Amino acid sequence: MMYIGADHAGFQAKTALKVWLDECGYQYHDCGAHEFVVDDDYPDIAQEVARQVAKSADALGILICASGAGMAIAANKIKGIRAAQAWNEGSARAARADDHANILALSGECTPHEDINHIVEIFLKTQPSDEDRHLRRIQKIEF
Repeated sequence: MMYIGADHAGFQAKTALKVWLDECGYQYHDCGAHEFVVDDDYPDIAQEVARQVAKSADALGILICASGAGMAIAANKIKGIRAAQAWNEGSARAARADDHANILALSGECTPHEDINHIVEIFLKTQPSDEDRHLRRIQKIEF
């Protein structure tokens, strides 16, 4: 399952992403925000997505805020989460393959919607690497 969420700064980007996800046939659960509220708090949304993703080894999450940084920081407070920011195809692929990221954090203000769709597609289609060097590094950061 995929879980998605955005604060007010990522709300428009998430709305556009949902249209693309629907067109592509992806299944997801929207954890909020469900309406544009200028003073919502990104940690609430990030941690809800992270709690859902942490329940299943197969689950993935997509978070969108102004920069992506706040969402990644908040999500990474949840045990079992490896949230990573991505801004292009290469960073999305590396986050998933090398770092075994299970949540992708994106900038809703700095990344065009069509680029977000492509970055998400790369993230979803990339499999975590089973190379020893990556597995060794993942073990060193798990808590």
